Amino acid sequence: MSVTTVFIAFLVSVAVLVIGLPVAAVLAGIGIAGGLASLGPRFVDSMGSVIWGVQNENLLTAIPMFILLGEILLRSGLADKMYVGLSVWLSRLPGGLLHSNIGGCALFAATCGSSVATAATIGTVALPALEQRDYDRARSLGSIAAGGTLGILIPPSVAMLIYGSLTNNSVGQLFIAGIIPGILLSGSFMLYIALSAKLFGEARAPEPLIPLGVKLQKSVDLIPPLIIFGVVMGSLYLGLATPTESASLGVVIALVLAGTFGRLDWTMLMHCFRQTAVLTGTIILIICGAFILNVTLSLLGIPQAMTRMIAALSIDPTTLVMILIVFYLILGCFLEVLSMQVTTIPIVYPIAMAVGIDPIWLGVFIVLMSELAMITPPVGMNLYVVQSIRRDGGPIGDVIRGVIPYVFIMIAFTILLWFVPQLVLWLPRTMVAG
Repeated sequence: MSVTTVFIAFLVSVAVLVIGLPVAAVLAGIGIAGGLASLGPRFVDSMGSVIWGVQNENLLTAIPMFILLGEILLRSGLADKMYVGLSVWLSRLPGGLLHSNIGGCALFAATCGSSVATAATIGTVALPALEQRDYDRARSLGSIAAGGTLGILIPPSVAMLIYGSLTNNSVGQLFIAGIIPGILLSGSFMLYIALSAKLFGEARAPEPLIPLGVKLQKSVDLIPPLIIFGVVMGSLYLGLATPTESASLGVVIALVLAGTFGRLDWTMLMHCFRQTAVLTGTIILIICGAFILNVTLSLLGIPQAMTRMIAALSIDPTTLVMILIVFYLILGCFLEVLSMQVTTIPIVYPIAMAVGIDPIWLGVFIVLMSELAMITPPVGMNLYVVQSIRRDGGPIGDVIRGVIPYVFIMIAFTILLWFVPQLVLWLPRTMVAG
């Protein structure tokens, strides 16, 4: 099977994903069809061991744990209190509560790992307050949709877990690598909000002055997510726990904190367990389909052929990264995060390794590009999540107008990370050295 044939198959897979066919079925179907056409019935015989191997991958057991962690924080009310605790400190900054949207998304992302859950949670809490205070609609919606993308960059991140499993890289290093970029990107969003408020006027009327005593009292609600983040990431950084073990620690602590500060009852737990099972099953099916396709590509020597082709063209790493940015920008207009990751990583990864790009840096890069896919129309999931929780029934164009500046910020930030790679690689290297 030639590279041209693979490219045609890739376009076909993108087309059928765009029209709404299940991701797992598309990936598995293309993989099986290609394997049967090239290798015959013996290809099917080998698939049992592939699926069994995926289901027995210890690393993937961290996925349901991190999903459950986010669900507990959401359903227990701890996330609502966290937003209020942040808003009393940030609301007086230029831009007001829009800073709380970004800060709340960043802090919730540090315990959740899902962009959609982050945008939905913070949006549900923030939008009523923003509407009541008559904030500019587009700026408000855009800050929530863009802030939600931090969910898959700031660790723990399900997207990084999937990248690590597909490429056999350390998930612990990937998590640690996302900390500094996640903080800097959050700061960049907040800087834009402040500058736009200064240059173009505030998005609302000034917030009232809050006494220091009230601020300190509300700050107690910031303790639960900070404790969970500290335990999860601290245990990984110090080498005391694997990703699955650190996620399990986070769940146990979240249950204790939910019982202490929030709401913890059997109905809430059943809802969390049910939602975790549904999301985990969906993700695992997609990963199984991706592995079937990966086996087909590897047996046919496609990644090796494309690597040789890139080497023959003598493309330098900087040019390749710029090409990949454009590639992912276009692809992100049509595919959601998981689809984009599992269809591109098996091909992009060996090409990037051939030109000398660091695999941990590449993981953060692909996650950043996946973030962009969350807010690029027409398929940006966060756009529809934020639109769905609006109560005023306005057009989705408000959300799109609001996120456009953040798209350019994220592109510029990605280019910065390429030219200053230590922003990504410094912490993982100290982790290894330690």
